[in-house]
Amino acid sequence: MKRAVAPLRLTALDVTDLEAISAALQDAVAQLGDFEFASRQRNFTIAFNRFRWEAGGRKQRVRCGLQFGHVRAARSHNLRKGADEAVVNLLSISFVPGEAPSGEVVLVFSGGGEMRLDVECLDAAMIDISAPWPATRRPEHELDGS
Repeated sequence: MKRAVAPLRLTALDVTDLEAISAALQDAVAQLGDFEFASRQRNFTIAFNRFRWEAGGRKQRVRCGLQFGHVRAARSHNLRKGADEAVVNLLSISFVPGEAPSGEVVLVFSGGGEMRLDVECLDAAMIDISAPWPATRRPEHELDGS
């Protein structure tokens, strides 16, 4: 009998919470067409295929959504506008404080891509939205200097 896999659901209202989301999403992949800034609703959403680090030794991915609220502006660097099919690999998410409680959420992608979100406050939610599927390999990173 297979054990049901509970979807991961995380929220972030402070930097410590955001670090947990960043760790869960390390090596998640997305197409640029899966990025959406809804300026009227003031949110920014990305759909990812994330590696399930919490699955122990099993190699699995799952579809998940990440949404930031209270977003005033979104800027990208080294991400090709209009290349909706282009795939990016997320390395980390961090928060750079501004005048409290505002600041900037920084999403860093491999290859030097970056997305910066100007937020009134830190307000993020991540949720798995599919069943896991087998991954072909576990993501690996070269260490600095190797």
